[in-house]
Amino acid sequence: MSTMTATTPLTVQDLNDLFDAFNRHDIDAVMAHFADDAVFDAVGGPEVHGTRFKGRAAIAEAFENVWKTMRDARWDHRDHLVHSDRAVSEWTFSGTNPDGTRIEAQGADIFRLRHGLIVHKQAFRKQRPPVAKS
Repeated sequence: MSTMTATTPLTVQDLNDLFDAFNRHDIDAVMAHFADDAVFDAVGGPEVHGTRFKGRAAIAEAFENVWKTMRDARWDHRDHLVHSDRAVSEWTFSGTNPDGTRIEAQGADIFRLRHGLIVHKQAFRKQRPPVAKS
C-alpha cells in the first residue's frame, strides 16, 4: 500500500491498493483508507441509501461479514477515477453464497474524500439473480 498522510490526496494507485486489500480480505489494509468518521452505504438494505454503517468499527465489521459469508468474494476488472474530493471505482463483483450459488455482477463505488481518506463510500451493484450451483 502506498504511504498516506493527512495531507496527501488519495490517488488511483491508492484505490488499486484498496481493492487489492479487499481481494486479500485484509481488513487492516482496507481500513487504512477510511477516516475515523467514515460512512459506508451498502448495496442493499431497507433505507433509500441501502444499509448505512457509520464509523471505522461498523464499516470493518460489515466488510468482514461479507468475507465470512462469501469466502471467495472478489472485486475485479477495476477502473478508477479520482478528481479533487470525489472518486469513482467501477468493478465486477463475484462470490459464492453459502448455498453454493454464485453472484457475478458489475458495480461501482462513489467516494467522498478528505485529506487522502475515504469519508463516504456508496456502493451500487447490478441486481442479477444468482447463478445455480454447477
